[in-house]
Amino acid sequence: MRLGNQGQDSRTDTDDTAAMAQEMRALRDEVRQLNAHRFVRLHNSIPRLLAFNFARGLAFGLGTVLGASVLLSAVAWSLAQVEFLPIIGEWVSEIARQMEDAAGQSGAR
Repeated sequence: MRLGNQGQDSRTDTDDTAAMAQEMRALRDEVRQLNAHRFVRLHNSIPRLLAFNFARGLAFGLGTVLGASVLLSAVAWSLAQVEFLPIIGEWVSEIARQMEDAAGQSGAR
């Protein structure tokens, strides 16, 4: 009776070994695919990583400055249209005048 059990154990061991080998092949394929990914290739090189982050920082900074400029211009323009309010209208008119003076001075240089 022990011989029969040993035969089943050896088949189970063979099945486990085959399953383990298949898992290892699948794992190797996944690691190969991950290493070929653009993100990993970018981070494998310090100069490429620095260049990418520098370009990303430039784009972020430029976008921030342009967005803030457009937003503040729109707010200043809309507030300049509200001259009928006594305090706010005068204040916004003064800011608009100073902005025009500054633009005229920088254009004259």
